[in-house]
Order: sequence, then structure tokens, then C-alpha cells
Amino acid sequence: MEIKTVVTGTLDENCYVLIENKTALIVDPGDDYLKIKDAVGENKVLGVLITHSHFDHVGALRNFLTKRSIKIFKKSNLEEKEYTIGDFSFQCIYTPGHSKDSVTFYFPKENAMFIGDFIFKESIGRTDLPGGDASEMKESIQKILTYSEEVKLYPGHYESTTLKEEKEKNPYLK
Repeated sequence: MEIKTVVTGTLDENCYVLIENKTALIVDPGDDYLKIKDAVGENKVLGVLITHSHFDHVGALRNFLTKRSIKIFKKSNLEEKEYTIGDFSFQCIYTPGHSKDSVTFYFPKENAMFIGDFIFKESIGRTDLPGGDASEMKESIQKILTYSEEVKLYPGHYESTTLKEEKEKNPYLK
């Protein structure tokens, strides 16, 4: 699976375009629809994955809703289980703390997690915003710590990291 990062909007949100066999999934289309569309290229978009519904992660979502064949994956219509769409297989993991609707999308074959604003390189998402909850964040962190240290983490802002790196350097994961 090819993973393209498209930095969008005034808050430099990471939108990810996942490509496999001429099809694509989009993770968190924050803004800048034309930049995202350019990264998709000629690939057919099968779905949009939303890690949480803060404005900087869903600003361009409405542009993708015009096509009925595109499925939207977000907490309100997901269970904690495995999903397959086209050649993509992923698990939905509830990870509240930054927001009530925060989810992580884990692609086991690629050993990749798209985590939104849950964990950042050497930090975590804010819990003091409406819907945030520090105790839920702690529970979500404990859940993620059960996964392989080799998992690559793709956050909603800043650079990617690994679970191993975060266990070593992130004070919130100790």
C-alpha cells in the first residue's frame, strides 16, 4: 500500500491518501480538496476514514460526499472490528480522549495506524477541548500499548513515528 501525506489547511493537518491496485482510501480530508484530489490522481476513491470530527480533519469531506459510491467510516457508523473495502483491510479501534468520537484505523498487513490527534511524536492530543477527557485518554493509551512496537503511527499533525519510539520518548506513554 502506498501512503501519500497531504498537509492541508491553516493548522497543517495531515490528510493521508492510501493507494492499492488503482483504488484509494482517504484519511481525514481536512481542507484543500484540490490538493487531495491531485494526490488521488486517477485512482478510484472507495472510502473516507475519519479519525475524529474536528473541523481541521473534515473540512473537505463535503467534496467527497457528492459521490454515492464513496463510503464514510467514522465512529458513529463503526464497531471495533475488522473491515474490508476493495483490497484494503483495517481494524477500527476506539481511542477517545482527545474527543468522544476519536478512533484509530489499524492496517495490520502494513503495520500502520492512522491515529488522528490521539498521539503525536513525543506528545498526545489535547484533552481540555470540549469532548476531551484525560481519563479516557489514559485508557486509550493503555489499549494502544498492547500492539507491536514496530507499528508506524501516522498522526493528524506533525511527523510520523513508531510505537517503539513513543514508548521510549513520549512521557505520556510511560
